[in-house]
Amino acid sequence: MKINIFTRRKFIISASAGTAGALLSYKVPVFGISNKVSVSELALKGGKPVRTDDWMKWPVWNSDAEEPMLSVLRSGNWYRGWGTKVTGFENKYADLIGAKRVLATASGTTALETALHVMGVDAGDEVIVSPYTFIATYNVVFNQKALPVFADTDQETFNINPHKIEEKITERTKAILPVHILGLPADMRRIMAIARRNNLVVIEDACQAWLAEYEGKKCGTLGDLGCFSFQNSKNIPSGEGGAVAGNNDKIMDLCYSYHNCGRAYGKTMSEFSGYPFRGGNKRMTEFQAVILMSQMKRAKRDADKRLENALYLDSKLKDIPGIITYKLADGATRSAYHLYPFRYKKEYFDDLPREKFLAALTAEGIPCSEGYGPQYNDGLIEEALNSKGYKRLFSKQRLNTYREELKNLPDNDQLTREAVWFFQNMLLADRKDMDDIVNSIQKVFENRKQLL
Repeated sequence: MKINIFTRRKFIISASAGTAGALLSYKVPVFGISNKVSVSELALKGGKPVRTDDWMKWPVWNSDAEEPMLSVLRSGNWYRGWGTKVTGFENKYADLIGAKRVLATASGTTALETALHVMGVDAGDEVIVSPYTFIATYNVVFNQKALPVFADTDQETFNINPHKIEEKITERTKAILPVHILGLPADMRRIMAIARRNNLVVIEDACQAWLAEYEGKKCGTLGDLGCFSFQNSKNIPSGEGGAVAGNNDKIMDLCYSYHNCGRAYGKTMSEFSGYPFRGGNKRMTEFQAVILMSQMKRAKRDADKRLENALYLDSKLKDIPGIITYKLADGATRSAYHLYPFRYKKEYFDDLPREKFLAALTAEGIPCSEGYGPQYNDGLIEEALNSKGYKRLFSKQRLNTYREELKNLPDNDQLTREAVWFFQNMLLADRKDMDDIVNSIQKVFENRKQLL
């Protein structure tokens, strides 16, 4: 039988229609969370599922955005150069996250490309990144003709392991690109200290981390620049869209120039005219900005709800053997919970493969995903390394060494075999819906032998 495991974005569409010894010795009461269900045949084997209700649709369209959208449509001012909505969004988003300035872009990818270019990442450079991330984080580095160098993952936090970063620094290293993956903040205190010691720039990939906090500050405001995404599945969505956040006027003026075809911009560039810089069209439209200003009205309320439900899941799932919930990095004070992750230890489920666990959970009415795989094995890296450009920029020895380094990411490789995700719109449901999640996992645990 073919098992259907949802990807993050496919799910959004479909959802709309301790220690090892302690875990092994701990006896979990059968369905002890809400007592709404009892031991029975798994839904995957023909039994009654724990949950038959649909999960909430995402994105949620707010009716108060309709008139502003029509107003922009009728005005003909759809381009930011003629309108006011993009500038209005930039100011409101800067206030929301506590940044001095924000630049809106066409996507999270173009935000990252803008930041890398402005911070001087160029052909032949190296950028240290997390291997556990959406593929865009790799691609933007390759698009600069630089080399994304992977520091292994901390399995507990799902983020880059700061203790693995320094050993990856070479004379070509220009930047560190930490990713606050799934909305979980990376260990920015240690990352920034490493960057300062080695004269490196830090660009935060906060594309999944709106309103996440590290030491009381919003993710995306801690490094030299921070980047966000507003793609359709995101917690603050506009179909497509992105933003660069920063606190240095000169750097942000350069970002504006780069995203606007290289035209000089701002007080720090008043001596320039015409097209004095390289650039491209990476601008946000007025329509995207109107949607985002509407979505931001619910952002804090939704974030609080996700946090409440995530903490409830934390308190319940930790008692189920083989379910290892995420850990916040040192200094992290709040996750955005774009995704709710845990690790599935199959040895506590009599070696039931994760694929069958996911299929059983989905059949109980709980959509879930295995998350990212080891994407560095998918072929895109080899395609880049074999290109004429990379052969010119890097020695054969460096490229071969780099290939070998890809085989030495044991913690990330293990995480990609064990991770399980729930999705952010699930965390906007009620407490009883969280009990459905917990009861479904317990049901699979108690009846795991049906699947062996």
